[in-house]
Amino acid sequence: MPQALTLHAFGLDHLVLEDITLPSLGPNDVHVRFHAASLNYRDLMVVLGQYNPRLEMPRIPGSDAAGEILAIGSSVTSLKPGDRVASLFFQDWHDGPIQNSTGKSALGGPIDGVFATERVLPASGLIRIPDSLTYEQAATLPCAALTAWNALVERGGLFAGQTVLTLGTGGVSLFALQFAHAMGARVIATSSSDEKLARAQALGASATINYRANPQWDQVVQDLTGKRGVDHVVEVGGAGTLPLSIKAVTTGGKISVIGVLTGKGGTIDPTPILAKSIQLHGIYVGSRGMFERMLAAIEANRIQPVIDQVFPLADYRVAFEHMQAGSHFGKIVLALA
Repeated sequence: MPQALTLHAFGLDHLVLEDITLPSLGPNDVHVRFHAASLNYRDLMVVLGQYNPRLEMPRIPGSDAAGEILAIGSSVTSLKPGDRVASLFFQDWHDGPIQNSTGKSALGGPIDGVFATERVLPASGLIRIPDSLTYEQAATLPCAALTAWNALVERGGLFAGQTVLTLGTGGVSLFALQFAHAMGARVIATSSSDEKLARAQALGASATINYRANPQWDQVVQDLTGKRGVDHVVEVGGAGTLPLSIKAVTTGGKISVIGVLTGKGGTIDPTPILAKSIQLHGIYVGSRGMFERMLAAIEANRIQPVIDQVFPLADYRVAFEHMQAGSHFGKIVLALA
């Protein structure tokens, strides 16, 4: 019997592993067995009621999973049984610019997600994964990796010789580090842990900053860049870090606003944004087309996703609590099969 993590009310106490009944296979659908799923901070926010307080329930959370096709609908030609696939965060964003309606097709939010052993999904909502990646590795890509790729490459236009600042050592930040390093950019990484910073250097970071020891880390960034500032900031912090990111970026530089790990709200002075001609980009994951281009880069550069820990599905609560503690380095994965 297929199983899924189902949220019946906000809070970890109301997230339940239970049997589910799959819908019948439509002509454009596929039946997929998921082997692994990865957690994003968004999933924790969804469960705690911080993402959408008006979320309709019950709801299966989760946007990131990888598995194999078991059966296909009568009109499906793009996939076949046995194909290895990953989920697309947005089921309906194929390519081009994001639309007003795109958010309505986000897995694990407006529609049921993929924290499940099996699902019936539209064939267009899945993408083939390379044989070089395990299911656990591929399950880390749909949200965190694609967000980093979109920020630096698709919207950011990153090129060799530029300097990138990453904040923390979560999934988006580490993928940004790996992509930037592979493209010949210099990366400055921050963390509150010297041990994590050493691991970031092993992944290719050129310089590191302990933001606990250096709360005014924007000044350290300026020192490390000869008072020029960085070309790109992968801004995952939110209200608590954006003012410093504005100080750390160079004139004409780009800040990709991605997360709210340090909270929402706050007040931003627009003066330095104007004076420095800073480009502020809001990044909301990415499209199928971006995913395809990212997979080509991952293959060409032999990039290996960084996995912090793999938890059995039955230990889902421990996995969420591990995410909540913030001590992880890289992605947290659930083994579904």
